[in-house]
Amino acid sequence: MTKFRFAAVSTLVLAATLGATPGFAQDSAATPAAAESEDDGVIVVTARKRDETLSDVPIAVTAIDGDTLTARGINSVREAAVLSPGLNINSDGSGRAFVAIRGVGVTLVQSVQPGVGLFIDGIYQPNTAYLNNPLLDVDRIEVLRGPQGTLYGKNTLGGAINVITRQPSNDFEVRANGSYAGPDNSWLVSGAVSGPIIDDVLGFRIAASHRQQDGFLTNTILNKDANRFNTDSVNATLRFTPADGFSLTVKGYYDWVDGVNIPYSRVTGPKDYRRDVTFNTLNQISYKYRGINARAEADLGGGSKLSVIGAYDMRNSFAPDSDGDFGPDNTVRSIGRDSLRTMTIETRLDSEWSDQFSTLVGLFTSNEQTRVNNTDTINLIHPLLGPVNIVRNTTAKNVADTYAAFGTLFWKPTADWEVALGLRYDRENRVSRGTVDSVTTSILGVMPATSLTSAKLKSSEWQPKLTVSRKWTPDLMTYVSVARGYRGGGFNAPTAPVAVRTYGGDSAWTYEAGAKYTGAGLMLSGAVFYNDYKNYIGLNSIAPAEGGGLVTVDLNTGDVESYGIELEALVRPVPAWTIRGGFTYMHARITDPTAYETTTGRTLSSDRLTFQPDWLANISTDYRIETGADSEVVLGAGLFGKGKRLAATLNETTPTILDSYWLANASIAYRTGPVEVALFANNLFNTEYFESYIEKTTLALAGLPASDLGITGDRRRYGVRASLKF
Repeated sequence: MTKFRFAAVSTLVLAATLGATPGFAQDSAATPAAAESEDDGVIVVTARKRDETLSDVPIAVTAIDGDTLTARGINSVREAAVLSPGLNINSDGSGRAFVAIRGVGVTLVQSVQPGVGLFIDGIYQPNTAYLNNPLLDVDRIEVLRGPQGTLYGKNTLGGAINVITRQPSNDFEVRANGSYAGPDNSWLVSGAVSGPIIDDVLGFRIAASHRQQDGFLTNTILNKDANRFNTDSVNATLRFTPADGFSLTVKGYYDWVDGVNIPYSRVTGPKDYRRDVTFNTLNQISYKYRGINARAEADLGGGSKLSVIGAYDMRNSFAPDSDGDFGPDNTVRSIGRDSLRTMTIETRLDSEWSDQFSTLVGLFTSNEQTRVNNTDTINLIHPLLGPVNIVRNTTAKNVADTYAAFGTLFWKPTADWEVALGLRYDRENRVSRGTVDSVTTSILGVMPATSLTSAKLKSSEWQPKLTVSRKWTPDLMTYVSVARGYRGGGFNAPTAPVAVRTYGGDSAWTYEAGAKYTGAGLMLSGAVFYNDYKNYIGLNSIAPAEGGGLVTVDLNTGDVESYGIELEALVRPVPAWTIRGGFTYMHARITDPTAYETTTGRTLSSDRLTFQPDWLANISTDYRIETGADSEVVLGAGLFGKGKRLAATLNETTPTILDSYWLANASIAYRTGPVEVALFANNLFNTEYFESYIEKTTLALAGLPASDLGITGDRRRYGVRASLKF
């Protein structure tokens, strides 16, 4: 069989499930600055970028505090996804993470703009790779479901995830955490110190961590671990408050990530959970993340507050030797480098005009610059020419400029009713320029070739949102909302055919109704939703590549609809016993695949969305046993479940469906004063499941030895964890 170049076959893949520690869903309306008062139980939140109480926020939101992340052994946003209804994050490598909320905003490859916005301390991140990065000194993670474009901008048509780190305070504080788990030698150490430099004027915070694990996959060709992961992180923050009503916070960070991409095993079907990888390289990849940001906040008086946020973020990656044929043959090898530079500025003015009217208005701009350099070596046997060698060097530079203006009017005609009307205008200009230099060697001699490519995209989009809410009693509120979100389009590689060099943006209208109840020992929340999704960016295909072989291309598939119901609950039968749970039923289906079929000439074997389950569920329980005046034992257990999913496939007739599964965890912790020590086990029953899966048609179309490919999820881990906080 003729073996063709299959450039970046891995970019066809979504990961299926995540190997996170099952945890519990936090209070569904808790948000960015969730903090529970010890006196009256009131939770203050800032989901709408202003301080509000839990019962006043008409948004479906989950917030997970940093202490919960530590107690559950959760070390990345991807792992924390099990704690939020409707959130599905998948990964098949250290720098590859794909995310959707309620089936909306699916991101298939890292070059596609995310459909769920990711924010670090309120600063937009244009790439989802951060979802795998270590969480260092995090105060909380918030997940806002449904389009959030009015306040958070483009690429939040599915929702937004905001990671907020701990800030300096006027009190001296020290935190330290450490854990070790086997059998894959997984360990973590982290620490943070914070305190005043000048009381009430200048404070600092410094944090650092190291994490590593061998993983559960073995490369049997090289006799080495096939899924190692190693990270180091450090960040530092200064907070300056020279006068009442003004503050300036400056933060810098540096993350090093060394890991592996696409460690697939060749499997015989979706029940073959083998763990041997037969690549002739480890597919190692390294990332460096660096950045600095600053936030200034001022009380202007008269009920107005001004905020200005600026950031400059940098990411570099290097893959020294990658295997593109998914096997022991030396058919496709590549060396890849890329860099991403992002600068963002946002100005926001929050004004209260009267007891009935208030406004929040602002301006936003960002500049993204991406540079890519790949060198591919392709060795194939042509039926007429015999051995053929192709060496191809591809470069690309993509520049994106975004400008936006936004505003929301809040009107309270009575103390019980509120109407919030928001509107955002985004304008985006994107330009891509690339070169392809190739040299083909065969019996015909040496044939060099060079080509230049360029492409442009422009979009101007309006994102409205209307919410009407009512407080029926101090404990019960309901709301209805309608909103539109959109995601910008993008570029395929310079080696892609001109006809599919670009793909357009997609958009979604969401209709939602929800209710929240808070009573003694009980918190309940629920929502029903319907999403009408146009020009879905979600399926890939393959096409002839410039310079020979094939290249993966991203496409607009067509139209999608999703609808469902979300439920969350927190119950305290007695003060010492807490039960938390969450459930999502989500029916997400392609309703019109015409765009995909017209472009590719192929049909789809299923109307399901790749790797999107019809249900997600979690439940956990914690029981505290006092053992002294300042000590206790905490017994914990949890379950996380995910429904059946469609595997990544280009098969036109027979879909490959991955089984549903449940993961269980358990822990016993002893706390005394500022010290906690715990024994834990994750995936307690050693459940087998797939993290990612590619059906064999993909490889067959690329001219590679046909076989299904799978990455199995993490096996049972058991270990000890300790923490210190004072």
